[in-house]
Amino acid sequence: MTRVRLTAKERGEEVLQAAVKAFAASGYEGTKTDEIARMAGVSQPYVIRLFGTKQQLFLAAVQSVCDRIEQLFREAAEEAPELASLGQNYHRLLAEPEVLLVLLHGFSASGDPAIGDCVRQRFGSIYALIRELTGATPQQAREFLSAGMLITVMSAMQVIGPTAIPLPWAEEIAKTLD
Repeated sequence: MTRVRLTAKERGEEVLQAAVKAFAASGYEGTKTDEIARMAGVSQPYVIRLFGTKQQLFLAAVQSVCDRIEQLFREAAEEAPELASLGQNYHRLLAEPEVLLVLLHGFSASGDPAIGDCVRQRFGSIYALIRELTGATPQQAREFLSAGMLITVMSAMQVIGPTAIPLPWAEEIAKTLD
């Protein structure tokens, strides 16, 4: 069997995707770069050569998941520039739980100045994008983000989404999010 040789950019994308999965599972503090390297099928020094430090790799993972959220919102707005359309697309992330988990881990690690700066900037960008795409008022955007954070937290608790643990209270809340 012949191995396909990847470009540095392609290999970097593989490492980044492995990092998203690893950080989603273990968070910033609990993830080791050698674990990410193993998942990506590369050496740990290669991971460091590509991203510099674990912190820079985590920041790249946070940027990647925020890019994904913004992409979903832009796609939704092309169909219908309304909050409901953006919300329906955000629900698609329930099938990509690692995106939501890395976002939560980013919030959690925001006590680190560099991570906090990145997370605050990206959350602000998402807020601005929501308003820009839909014309939502600050109040409407806040309510939309509040519902999104509830979805994100419930996904992390595994009480909403395709593999949800059925609990009456969670099912009741989930009905109000549609």
